[in-house]
Amino acid sequence: MSRAAAAIGADGILVEVHQDPEHARCDGPQSLHAADFAAFAGDVAAHAQLVAKRLA
Repeated sequence: MSRAAAAIGADGILVEVHQDPEHARCDGPQSLHAADFAAFAGDVAAHAQLVAKRLA
């Protein structure tokens, strides 16, 4: 969903990140593992470029 938001030109996205999503007190199932965040952000940045946006 975040990649699609970037591709259509959204001004912002919210991504929940956790060191251990399986043991988070809340929102674990929808959290991105912290170790995967850098790759995810790069992917979102690439999609944002499609509409001449960039990550801050």
